Amino acid sequence: MAPTVPFFQQVNLNFDTAARYTDFPSGLLDQVKMCNTICHMAFPVKRDDGAIEVIHGWRAEHSHHKLPTKGGIRYSTLVDEDEVMALAALMTYKCALVDVPFGGAKGGVQIDIRKYSTDELERITRRYTYELVRKNFIGPGIDVPAPDYGTGEREMTWIADTYTTLNPGALDTLACVTGKPVEQSGIHGRRAATGRGVYFGIREACNVPEDMKTLGLEPGLDGKRVTVQGFGQVGYHAAKFLSEGGAVVVGLADIGGAIYNSNGLDVEEAFQYRGENGSLFNFPDATNLSKPAHVLELDCDILVPAALENQITRHNASRIKAKIIGEAANGPTTPEADDILKAQRVMVIPDVYLNSGGVTLSYFEWLKNLSHVRFGRLESRFDENMRRNLLKAVENVSGKRFPEEEQERLTHGATEEDLVDAALEDTMITAYHEIRTEARALGGEFHLRTAAFLIAINKVAQFYMQAGIFP
Repeated sequence: MAPTVPFFQQVNLNFDTAARYTDFPSGLLDQVKMCNTICHMAFPVKRDDGAIEVIHGWRAEHSHHKLPTKGGIRYSTLVDEDEVMALAALMTYKCALVDVPFGGAKGGVQIDIRKYSTDELERITRRYTYELVRKNFIGPGIDVPAPDYGTGEREMTWIADTYTTLNPGALDTLACVTGKPVEQSGIHGRRAATGRGVYFGIREACNVPEDMKTLGLEPGLDGKRVTVQGFGQVGYHAAKFLSEGGAVVVGLADIGGAIYNSNGLDVEEAFQYRGENGSLFNFPDATNLSKPAHVLELDCDILVPAALENQITRHNASRIKAKIIGEAANGPTTPEADDILKAQRVMVIPDVYLNSGGVTLSYFEWLKNLSHVRFGRLESRFDENMRRNLLKAVENVSGKRFPEEEQERLTHGATEEDLVDAALEDTMITAYHEIRTEARALGGEFHLRTAAFLIAINKVAQFYMQAGIFP
């Protein structure tokens, strides 16, 4: 059933709940909350059969308190003005929460990608980019898109190439978009970043003994039963890393179907099976579920909604059996459902925090494109040589020689992926404990969403105040 409250209004309800704990002037809070700029474009595209079709697209820039603005572009039939404004607002709060110096933005094109050929999708993407350039809604210091639902590295490459073509001679054109392939000046680890951030965040929450005791769970991920709704880029990587971290993935769902096995599913085998068969249905040693949404109601310890918004509503929240919900998707839980879950004493790790791995790695890619230097290139070999010299000194003093494999492990210089992965882990750990501390002040582990919004509001509003815009 459709939600009773528009998505942007849902985000603002969470904003208002948190804003009550601040002392900022109402006018300043209105400025933080409102979407600064929204662009709706309609442009013609020629189909492969020669027919002309009008395509609708949007780009919303929610906050210009810091530039550039940042946010993904999604291709979906559900895209509309309300959705992109809501997602742009979440990007503002997400960036503030993890101290990434961007304002929030979001874009979308209203199409079903399954109904278009690769050539048609390329024409749509390039024309959408052209419209963004014409309206000054894209640029390394203006607005930097990224992948989202229905888009990926391929589309980001088309965007970068189109922007570069329209700006000949400009030095930093590749910084106009992130989420590019590594070969096209992307960054190692970006593809898995959001899912990896989800893993780091859930792992950190589960490592707090006091909170796990409140939920009736043992500390740590080991043995915890996990279900994941959505098996795209985010859902797959979240499931993969949670499984590798000791959790047992018992349920998986994608747009075509859902499966369950109380003893656990092999995430890699399921991913390969889905790729070969187009669906998870009839995966060996698993039970098919009649509807993908049924995975939300399975008996488990941790539920990870990693699909689209408004999946957990007042209609199904009371049937949720998980004790922890890790929101890997944007806005998967409505405010009404949030109240029900809080009453059921379910810990909800909010999207505005847990989904921030992608923008964190996008920030590093943007920096890499501006500096034109790969992370680790200047220091990796130097660090490795220094460690080898130190190891040799230890061997000379002790008279013992380390095995070759041990030498390699101890002297390994950090690669780009090592560096950004460590930075992502530190970001997620630091942000979680900041949110948890605020939540404890508000009343406990069931106030994480309000705490996250409160921290983000404080950071954005204080920036305005310190900049002298609101003396």
